Amino acid sequence: MQAMNQKAVSPQEPAGKNSWSPTSWQSREAKQQATYPDHDELQRALDELSSLPPLVTSWEILSLKEQILQAQAGNRFFLQGGDCAESFAECNSEVITNRLKVLLQMSLALTHGLQKPVVRVGRFAGQYAKPRSSDMETREGVTLPSYRGDLVNSVEFTPEARRPDPQRLIQGHSMSSMTMNFVRALVDGGFADLHHPEYWNLSWVKHSPLAEEFQRLADSLGRAVNFMETISGRRAGSLKRVDFYTSHEALHLHYEQALTRRVPRQEGWFDLTTHFPWIGMRTADINGAHVEFFRGIRNPIGIKIGPSADAQQLKQLLQALNPDSEPGRMVLIHRMGASAIEEKLPPLIRAAQDSDSPVLWVCDPMHGNTETTASGIKTRRFRNIMSEMETAIEIHHQNDSHLGGAHLELTGEDVTECTGGARNLNEVDLERAYKSVVDPRLNYEQALELSMLIVSKFDKLQ
Repeated sequence: MQAMNQKAVSPQEPAGKNSWSPTSWQSREAKQQATYPDHDELQRALDELSSLPPLVTSWEILSLKEQILQAQAGNRFFLQGGDCAESFAECNSEVITNRLKVLLQMSLALTHGLQKPVVRVGRFAGQYAKPRSSDMETREGVTLPSYRGDLVNSVEFTPEARRPDPQRLIQGHSMSSMTMNFVRALVDGGFADLHHPEYWNLSWVKHSPLAEEFQRLADSLGRAVNFMETISGRRAGSLKRVDFYTSHEALHLHYEQALTRRVPRQEGWFDLTTHFPWIGMRTADINGAHVEFFRGIRNPIGIKIGPSADAQQLKQLLQALNPDSEPGRMVLIHRMGASAIEEKLPPLIRAAQDSDSPVLWVCDPMHGNTETTASGIKTRRFRNIMSEMETAIEIHHQNDSHLGGAHLELTGEDVTECTGGARNLNEVDLERAYKSVVDPRLNYEQALELSMLIVSKFDKLQ
């Protein structure tokens, strides 16, 4: 079944709130949707999905919104990270545990260095759909549907694997549920307890040049915890458990619709596939189906902002998605590229300041810095990632704004997908452990190094 491609509504004539429903997006042009060959098969899968339990709860969503509100005021830092595209094959305890460890350790460094709590948001438990530049892919004269993520089809280049399969929507719900259940069990069971540093170790990182520096950081925080317990006479139980939230690009609108529901004792509709859905650059059309869907849900929402965005477009999006200027709702994730950020970001900051909507600015230094080596390997240079991050901090500071977070593609695995970093990986190293099927990710030590450099940059501005 093709995406709905009906009428577009002018931004000067927005539909009213009362006219919104989880299906109203179907009257708009829906970009980046899979084409299913069997409509009835898709409908049966959606009917089944609609009857399954939600993946998150409304009170978790509202708790995240409150934390984003605090980050908008400069009292928290928003850390969002995970895989560019999750795969069903990596829904296992080791991968999930290592991914969680990376984000917790980064938040440890940021909390200690910035002296403020960190909002922890995993880019997982649902990041199974990916936008593509073309609906079809051709190899050696054979043309097949593009791989749109495990939620839609499989990466293998065969007619059977590339056929969009509605049963993958059910499987995606199952994999997301298992991932989230395991994350909740780890967090509730004391995985973040600073009294048990053995939970935090990744054995292979002992060879990293950053190992000693991070150990000093952990020891310093541990002494602070012990001091707090000594003077209060109580164990710092709040440090045993942390809040942890999930996010994904809400690309596949039929999937999102099937899990968008009303809940008791709350007004409105919640997208219960995730705590924090975002709109990607390819679908941030003011007249499009994704904006129509997002305007009606009560979740906090993100918008990816690239170098092609202009001030007028941003103002229209903020008006459409947050007409009541609700604090804690809007997160703007800019991804300009190290070479374009100085020119492109300041006008957008001013546009947001001119609007009535409170926003949280977050930097994605990954997507604008992707390049391909001479041998055809997609990679990102750590120095460009760090340059965009540092420049973003400076630009916000110079424009009476505040950069309140980072959005990163990373993994807890010992991969070699981005060059540079503490061990100065080069293009030859990429061939040693390149595992991503979509975009290159920071490995553990590169991610940890980046968090330390973020702290250092903020320190220099104080």
